[in-house]
Amino acid sequence: MSTSGNSRFEKERQENIARIGKDSDLQGMSRIWQRETAAYNYTYNFSWMGRPIIQFPQDMVAMQEIIWDVKPDLIIETGIAHGGSLIFYASMLELTAACGGSQDAKVLGIDIEIRSHNRQAIEEHPMFRRIDMIEGSSIDPEIITQVKSAAKDKKRILVVLDSNHTHEHVFAELQAYAPLVGVGSYCIVFDSAIEDMPASMFPDRPWGPGNNPKTAVWEYLKDHDEFEIDESIPHKIQITVAPDGYLRRVK
Repeated sequence: MSTSGNSRFEKERQENIARIGKDSDLQGMSRIWQRETAAYNYTYNFSWMGRPIIQFPQDMVAMQEIIWDVKPDLIIETGIAHGGSLIFYASMLELTAACGGSQDAKVLGIDIEIRSHNRQAIEEHPMFRRIDMIEGSSIDPEIITQVKSAAKDKKRILVVLDSNHTHEHVFAELQAYAPLVGVGSYCIVFDSAIEDMPASMFPDRPWGPGNNPKTAVWEYLKDHDEFEIDESIPHKIQITVAPDGYLRRVK
């Protein structure tokens, strides 16, 4: 395809994304679909290179695009679970390294409890050479100090927040880790969709509508105009756990 053809294709794509963003019926159907599939634990159906990832495939595609564009030398993720996301990010860093990206890029995962069978499976995985893990609360001052130490010599940092989903916890994570992100990179806040789901979906959880990652994002952005919500990502993928959660640093 010629340069003019590429430009025309990209222009049409951006126009399509903008049109989707204005289609309230389509966005409503996407939320209904997400709500109805939650009863079946739909996000538990997928793995990446053998490890459960517990994400929507659409968000995985969006993360691939972001990683390719940013080419981070460090990805920080709070919340490890089965380790699928760590493996996914490590494999993306392996691919970007093969295409000219940072050769020693790493993923740093933090979790308050890394269960022994998950730790073993992660450590035995071929992608583990790009992974480091810290066990402890992501908002513990000592853990934050360890993370900042790991990040001090890195130039392009991408942050993913996906641990405890209460407003207070996510807001504290944003305060701790969002400043590590440089201009052009992202701090992604997963499970902001909780705000758009009925409270009955979270009967045994400390979070729900009014107390969740999206409300933390809204509060954080009041005093942090160096970040903006990249609305084009949820508009184009539609099915996402992170509406208002793709935060791009612009200054």
